[in-house]
Amino acid sequence: MDPVRRTDDLVDSLGAWSTGNGALHRRLSHSLRELVDQGTLVPGERLPSERGLAAALRVSRTTVVSAYDHLRVEGVLESRQGSGTRVCGSRAPVRSDGWSANGTGDPIYRNLLQTDENLISASCLRTPGLAGVEQAIREVTAEDLPALMAEGNYHPRGLPALREAIARHYEHQGLPTHPDQIVVTTGAHQAVALVAQLYLRQGSLVVAEDPSFAGCLDLFRDRGAGIRPVPLDDQGIDPNGVRRALSETSPHLLYVMPSYHNPTGTMMSSARRRELGELSARHGVPILEDSAYTGLRAPDEPPPLAAHAPRGAEVVTVDSLSKVGWAGLRLGWLRAPAEMALRLSRRKVLADLAGPLLDQAVGVRLLDRYAQLARERSEGLRVALDHMEGLLRRDLPEWRWRTPEGGAALWVQLPGTSARAFAQVALAHDVELVPGPVMSAAGDDRHDAYFRLPFAYDRATREELVWRLARSWRELDRHGPVQDHPDALVV
Repeated sequence: MDPVRRTDDLVDSLGAWSTGNGALHRRLSHSLRELVDQGTLVPGERLPSERGLAAALRVSRTTVVSAYDHLRVEGVLESRQGSGTRVCGSRAPVRSDGWSANGTGDPIYRNLLQTDENLISASCLRTPGLAGVEQAIREVTAEDLPALMAEGNYHPRGLPALREAIARHYEHQGLPTHPDQIVVTTGAHQAVALVAQLYLRQGSLVVAEDPSFAGCLDLFRDRGAGIRPVPLDDQGIDPNGVRRALSETSPHLLYVMPSYHNPTGTMMSSARRRELGELSARHGVPILEDSAYTGLRAPDEPPPLAAHAPRGAEVVTVDSLSKVGWAGLRLGWLRAPAEMALRLSRRKVLADLAGPLLDQAVGVRLLDRYAQLARERSEGLRVALDHMEGLLRRDLPEWRWRTPEGGAALWVQLPGTSARAFAQVALAHDVELVPGPVMSAAGDDRHDAYFRLPFAYDRATREELVWRLARSWRELDRHGPVQDHPDALVV
């Protein structure tokens, strides 16, 4: 069967295509050409119709027709009567574009690889460094550097002092842990990737909350795994849905975010954590507990799910210092049964041999003052959340959201419209949004009315962001698609 690019997938791949200068149709043709050149669109692949793509991008049909025509002249696209518009089949095949072949979450990360000073991106969460991180770095440089420089070992499982500090960190949370159960990783993302590599293969099934974090879903899909979605309630993933999934299928992994769920900010109750641990033990299905989405925290946060699980349950817990201390400190870890930790450390060796020892030494000092750092981060984000909610209530009173129990973003519901459509209008106002379907574990449009809105910006950026969103909302409500003017510069 000939490859056909779904309209929504193409829109996601185009990303912030409409930002910058020049006529709108030329910006679109340039972005499409880049997708062909980098291998996202392959020779012979059929593109959406002009009318369908125009509707999805919220532009006039003339814009898409002009962009397609321009690429036909250049020999990038070709059209045949009755077969639509395709990438020219005579073009030489290119290598993979590097993104997950089966994923949908690329918009979450695309902005990390490009810069636009005028664009406010809501695709990734920002975590500027706290003063305590700078202090720890200075202390390591002044006091620990000679011993570190004398090290002759890579320490693939992690610096012993850091693994011991992480074990103490879990002990303080009521979860007895031995350093042999810890593997230090380059951020929580690598920890999830290692788990995916060890537990999943082509045809595996992962039971996951719906919605869920697109970046991790992509890691599972990149391994060839399918996703069985289970909805949430105000205590976390629906246990009856999990029970049905475990009874009706043979999943290789259950993926959950108990503290705090991304993107909804829901905190799973202790009773729900205990129930999931019992289901894991009864059905022999490992749990991947992703605890890295912190920031704003509730005062009564329960211990990790692993602390509630009975003997026989296999739980891998992932966490990080990025959301607490500084995003630039790419320092995460996983906690697992000792035998599985050893296997996961072998995957770590294959990935990068070991992490930087200097960063890990900083991590030791940060974990010793973790409670202070977490409290400072949470207090700052509480102020940011209150400010963001106030701005939205004032300027966008029609929008709906549930105040999150933690995390760093709102899960906003739009009344009577598609978040994908709104995201395209927002791009014209230099705001990049992540529509709800990108976060769908089901891979469909069931969350099409939602989008994730981070609030961890400085005060001025929050005000500018909401002002741009309000302008975009008024434009979507009043004017419909953006009109192109081929001979004028659009800024």
